Amino acid sequence: MRQLTAVSCSILLGVFSGALAAPGPLPPPADLQLGRSLLRELIEIDTTHAKGTAAAAHALEARFLSAGFTRSEVTFIAPTAHPNSGNLVVRIRGKQAAPAVLFMGHLDVVAANPEDWTVDPFRLIEKDGWFYGRGTSDMKDGDAALAAALIRLRREDWQPDHDVIALFSADEEAGGDANGPAFLLKEHPDLIDATVAYNLDGGGGGLDHGRRTFYDIGTSEKTYITYTLETTAPGGHGSLPGPDNPIYRLAKALGRLEAFQFPVMTTATTRAYFTALADLEPGPQSGYLRKVAAATPDLDAASHLSSSVFLNAQLRTTCVATLLSGGHAENALPQRAKATVQCRMMPGDDAGAVMATLQRVIAEPAIIVTQDATPIVSPESVPVPAVMDRVAAVVHSMWPGVMLVPSMATGFSDDRQTRNAGIPSYDVSGLWMENGENRAHGRDERIGVREFDESLEYTYRLVREMGMTR
Repeated sequence: MRQLTAVSCSILLGVFSGALAAPGPLPPPADLQLGRSLLRELIEIDTTHAKGTAAAAHALEARFLSAGFTRSEVTFIAPTAHPNSGNLVVRIRGKQAAPAVLFMGHLDVVAANPEDWTVDPFRLIEKDGWFYGRGTSDMKDGDAALAAALIRLRREDWQPDHDVIALFSADEEAGGDANGPAFLLKEHPDLIDATVAYNLDGGGGGLDHGRRTFYDIGTSEKTYITYTLETTAPGGHGSLPGPDNPIYRLAKALGRLEAFQFPVMTTATTRAYFTALADLEPGPQSGYLRKVAAATPDLDAASHLSSSVFLNAQLRTTCVATLLSGGHAENALPQRAKATVQCRMMPGDDAGAVMATLQRVIAEPAIIVTQDATPIVSPESVPVPAVMDRVAAVVHSMWPGVMLVPSMATGFSDDRQTRNAGIPSYDVSGLWMENGENRAHGRDERIGVREFDESLEYTYRLVREMGMTR
């Protein structure tokens, strides 16, 4: 699930000054055509949850084998219970095995109703400078770019200093009944035994009216936790209302939750993020951003910034009611009322503390709060110079002078699987996208043709850089 934080924030900060984006370098013509061919092949394989990813994984497997990779370097694997949830792992052996680096991309896509689209979602359509198709931006563009980079490097007879692993995985979008990284980490950890991971499903650049804003590298994400709030009463005839009404009781509790804000909490990522935003757009807003970026965030500044829905989500854990049901007949007093509340927890926050806070805010013993499932905690991958500087070198070799900004996603991706397993993970897509243009999961999903072509060269340079010891 791709989330371009840079795009969202450039909207908040207004139009950036500066020249229109200069085009970045492109790969050699043969590699450009290879990347486009891979994108077309992947888009035109339906990898929604109902169909699975095995066909796409096998298609890539055939590509790698024809490009000179050996069977020992290319592994197709799927859980026995979910044979259509195919994953492909490709390993380029280095001069030494460790410390191996992992590149990740998921092959599955969300469903697309053809009647809602102006083009066939499962055909790659090039029109007016755009590539249309389900998965063009989330995230078969990244899969195609990664596969093209590996094939190009094999043709160049490149050997990294340490092993380079690429994972093309299943079931990121569907919630995880056969999630690729989770399955491999549990059942076949030797296949992805890396010390650091780079995920092409996130990060990337934002354009504001054709001007480059900044390059976003994802270093953390929130953890989601879902709760059920339920309350009951004896009920009775609708003509005899009394004080014991579970719908009213639950409604009052949800009103208290709506008015509540969790405490301000910052991380190494969000402090660096707020500082970068302040540097990018001097003015009244920048003062507030610098104050919340301090070691002890200024609460008045945080209150001001919290008027933005987006920045509020960067400042604290949030909980919101998303589903509601109650009663059983229009002429009967309700016997039951139930709500679903989903929380997005800041890295470093504690699930037990969130539960306790929720119960305290609801302040109603007659409402039972239950946690639906154990959350998959996604700890922060600290934006250390050893990583940021190397990513910056690749970015600046493509687009000189662009500022890198670490960011926290409010959604989630497969990073939560690798980070939870102790593998620092960073979102480093090579895609640039105009404000408001992110159509991932939506109708007429698309990416710019030029932007895709540039991402092919960027991904090649990224893999080559990270495969070497510096």
